[in-house]
Amino acid sequence: MNDDLTTIKVDQFLAHPPAKVWRVLTEPDLIAKWLMPGDFRLEVGHRYTMETRAIPATGFSGLVRAEVLAFEPLRMLRIGWDDAAAPGKTGWTITWTLVAEGRGTRLFLTHEGFDPDDPLQTQARTIMGGGWRGMVTRRLGEILADLD
Repeated sequence: MNDDLTTIKVDQFLAHPPAKVWRVLTEPDLIAKWLMPGDFRLEVGHRYTMETRAIPATGFSGLVRAEVLAFEPLRMLRIGWDDAAAPGKTGWTITWTLVAEGRGTRLFLTHEGFDPDDPLQTQARTIMGGGWRGMVTRRLGEILADLD
């Protein structure tokens, strides 16, 4: 369990090579299948939006503004992430790190920048923590299994 109230961490082994996992993290059509549709482009500085169902009770608008901050092909992808309708900038950073392990990939997700003194951000961290774990362990696995 992660006791850092500013961060979500996920560590998951996927029985697929890094090149295949990288595709799922960086190809817009595949991203739309496991996360949200959007106009992602693998280019540092590229700003894009993703849209999903709003959750008014949590203050989530359903519209995410994101920016590609850095990447190393087949190894790391760092994204800036904000709720487009949040009263203030959330300023979250999501980093995906891929490490070859045997015939598969150890995938690390770090989602950082939560404000533990903000009740909405604390709630968002709790909800998103469960969401990330479900997406990485289940949904990414399903998409990877369907790729040739």
